[in-house]
Amino acid sequence: MAAPARTSPDQGRREHFGEFYGLRPLPDDGRPLLLVHGNCQAEALRVLLAGAGEHRTVRTPPVHELEADDLPHLDRVLAAATVLVTQPVRADYRDLPLGTAQVADRLAPGAVVVVVPAIRYAGLTPFQAIVRAPGVGDPPVVPYHDRRTLAEAAPGPRRGAAVQAGAVREVAGSSVDELSRREQRHGAVVVSDLLAPAGADAVHTVNHPGNELLRGLAGRVLARLGHDVEVPDPGRTLLDSVHSPLHAEVLDALGLDPAAARPHWLVGGQVVEDGVVREAQLRFYAEHPQVVPAGLERHRDTMVLLGLVT
Repeated sequence: MAAPARTSPDQGRREHFGEFYGLRPLPDDGRPLLLVHGNCQAEALRVLLAGAGEHRTVRTPPVHELEADDLPHLDRVLAAATVLVTQPVRADYRDLPLGTAQVADRLAPGAVVVVVPAIRYAGLTPFQAIVRAPGVGDPPVVPYHDRRTLAEAAPGPRRGAAVQAGAVREVAGSSVDELSRREQRHGAVVVSDLLAPAGADAVHTVNHPGNELLRGLAGRVLARLGHDVEVPDPGRTLLDSVHSPLHAEVLDALGLDPAAARPHWLVGGQVVEDGVVREAQLRFYAEHPQVVPAGLERHRDTMVLLGLVT
């Protein structure tokens, strides 16, 4: 008896996005078709908007995964969509016509465009950072850097990493202010005012919002489209792949219950000790020394504020 054929990663991906790739027909039940365009937050938002029941939706690859061969499929879905919900994406992103305006221009006449912000919030994770260095991918274990570890790997005298309450509050406030500025600049649905009220559940990582924050955003998208409906709980945690440690001192500085603290990471549902991440990333910096100056240049102001560097 012949062994069953294995599904290649590309085949599996196309099945996952089967309606987008035309392997299955687009849903057609009379409701307007809504497309969400953006990063990993876009799919989480789509799940919530679909759950509200006002629109048909199509699971679409995140913008950073789209390739030139995907453009005809994107155009086919855009031609059928009556609502585009999109994050701000720069023109010619990755040398493809995937910018917000470029995608909106390919919609059918009369389609509605709603811009939503890409949410980043550093209040709960003031030491967490994203660093891009040419030719170097994500660090090991988790795709986030720790400003304390960057400071430790940097040349020169090392500073202590004690949590300073005033600095934590300033990082949190600056994070809210920056999101608010981006909302205003792009005419986006406002969600920045929901960050502080969401408390310790606001985000899982600096760029992965929690369910309640995403539900608040989905509700405001629907309100902008003229729908006064409740966004139901999806019954699972969205953007669940990585959860950052929560430090009691940070929670206390923000006026939150320190009992919600968590000293470890959760990666794919598994506990990973913070020290394991630190040691792996110190080795990574030794192997890729260009990452440290890139991180210091990008995050120096915040690192000075936190007392990590001078």
